[in-house]
Amino acid sequence: MSMDIAQFHPVNTFVSADRLAGRETLRVTKDPKVEAVDEATFAKLTASDFRNGTIEVKVLSRLLVDAPGYARGFIGVAFRIDESNSKFECMYIRPTNGRADDQLRRNRSTQYFSYPDFKFDRLRLEAPGLYESYTDMGLDEWITLRIEVRDEKAKLYLNGQSQPVLIVNDLKHGADASGGVGLWVDIGTEGHFTDLKVENA
Repeated sequence: MSMDIAQFHPVNTFVSADRLAGRETLRVTKDPKVEAVDEATFAKLTASDFRNGTIEVKVLSRLLVDAPGYARGFIGVAFRIDESNSKFECMYIRPTNGRADDQLRRNRSTQYFSYPDFKFDRLRLEAPGLYESYTDMGLDEWITLRIEVRDEKAKLYLNGQSQPVLIVNDLKHGADASGGVGLWVDIGTEGHFTDLKVENA
């Protein structure tokens, strides 16, 4: 899919067309006025309606110069976004954690959350380790994200691996939820996206 900026609507983000390493990209940064984390902060693909199928996109994450110390290069994909952007599912990565010296941080390299009621902190408290996992990756490198969704289940694959790095068996909005697709970032991230492919099943 062409990364035509006209096909995307910014939701609590700043979106611009860019070119990086010979690739046409969509550059997405979070509006700093949104201070909370795990929020509706994405470039939403217009006229998208997704329930089951696959979403694949290449992403590259950098830290902004004013990124806070807890920034991790948060970048990912929101899906089944309702019309008011008040409910959605999301899977994202924390590239700085992939090669950290701290094992606990490494274990938190990937993340699922469900907006608005099940953000990362609640899921981590109520079900430690169930909605996040380790995978190897780093900042400033192209990473292919592929999300397979079927009813209440979602699987996240990275860089063409045959096995998922994160499996969610209980998407919080249920099997019948559907809606838009968004290119998601959080605080401190300069996110680049290219080669978006959305296939409905």
